[in-house]
Amino acid sequence: MDLSIGEVSERSGLSVHTLRFYEREGLFANPVRRTPSGWRIYHEEDLEWLASCTKLRSSGMSLAAIRRYVELTQQGAGNEHERLALLHDHEQQVEAQMRELQECLDVIRYKVRVYTEYVARGQADELWNPSHPDAEADCHRAMP
Repeated sequence: MDLSIGEVSERSGLSVHTLRFYEREGLFANPVRRTPSGWRIYHEEDLEWLASCTKLRSSGMSLAAIRRYVELTQQGAGNEHERLALLHDHEQQVEAQMRELQECLDVIRYKVRVYTEYVARGQADELWNPSHPDAEADCHRAMP
């Protein structure tokens, strides 16, 4: 079934501008086809690819890496090890990001716990305040 750029935009959640950008950047697995009058024509497999591409992009894969992956897939069989290496490298990057985000979340949860305890006890004024004269002592009592 042929789909217009508007239909693909609606179904994929990507803007028409983003779809055109992806096409210019060579990020579609298959070349975007055109009608004789120049209108873009998409197919279901384009939507499937966009779903994968969007996940790769939102997980931090660079446009250059996605473009390289597309180039490799378009070359066909024989470069699967290179594709796998590219995906494995990205997997490791995402895992590192997740570890970093978990550390950030741990700090935030600690701060929420401290603030919750101090506010519940009516001692929020004892939380560290850099303009307070006893800021050094407060700092040791409850991390900001």
